Amino acid sequence: MKIFITGGTGFIGSALISELRDCRITVLSRDPARASEQLGSHVQAIGDLDQLASFDGYDAVINLAGEPIINKRWTPRQKALICESRWQITRQLVAKIQASAQPPHTFISGSAVGIYGDQHNTVIDEHFDIPAHVAADDFAHHVCQQWENIAREAESDATRVCLLRTGIVLAKHGGALAKMLPPYRLGLGGPIGDGKQYFPWIHLDDMVRAITFLLHTQDAQGPFNMTAPDPIPNKVFSRTLARTLHRPHFLFTPAFALKLALGESASLLLEGQRAIPMKLTTLGFEFHHRHLSQALTDLLSH
Repeated sequence: MKIFITGGTGFIGSALISELRDCRITVLSRDPARASEQLGSHVQAIGDLDQLASFDGYDAVINLAGEPIINKRWTPRQKALICESRWQITRQLVAKIQASAQPPHTFISGSAVGIYGDQHNTVIDEHFDIPAHVAADDFAHHVCQQWENIAREAESDATRVCLLRTGIVLAKHGGALAKMLPPYRLGLGGPIGDGKQYFPWIHLDDMVRAITFLLHTQDAQGPFNMTAPDPIPNKVFSRTLARTLHRPHFLFTPAFALKLALGESASLLLEGQRAIPMKLTTLGFEFHHRHLSQALTDLLSH
């Protein structure tokens, strides 16, 4: 297969490209030379989407680009950057797909479980009635909803669209877990706030396998919860991580301290979604890492 990928140098994108080593890959990167060095000489890197008139000849487009949403306070400028880093590139990709005489058969585009807002203990699958239960001014929801709306414009009789409503991707050398490990290894880890908020996680291996599954499953389309079948509250996640590392677990991060440090963006840590991957499992996808204790042992034992 010939595949075009944005966000290919990120920790999900680079793991995906490694999995797709038998495919012909083109990545979009602000630094093509660095991307080629990082990803391998078999990957073609371009610095500008305008180098392609269309996506004729490509079998699929996978869109993983976007400014990290949690790293900084949500100032007006940072909010604009978070939105436009997702929406603008998605608009450009959709336009290229629409301009193709023979468009790619599959467009896989990012999103996140944040589209559901804070739903406490409610079990959420892909058929959850979002407009009835989520405030339109919820920022994470707004970002994802518009992102998905733009991506859906690529849908046609020739092109199916899959939307990745991604949870917290666990990997030893990237993402949220890598940032958590130092304090936990020092015995300073603990739940966030009251710890009751659900933590919709997925092992990086299953994330990559699920994307490739969607790539090859012709009946797959629409939104997919990219989360393990066993979401757990934050306090259970925290206790399990400490136990896996053989460290004490008696501290916690109070909600007021997070709000003081992160402002509005603290909501991403203090709220949660009990999201389950109903559509993936219905289509026959099998998770290698269904339960957190086994997933953490796999990630941290080597």
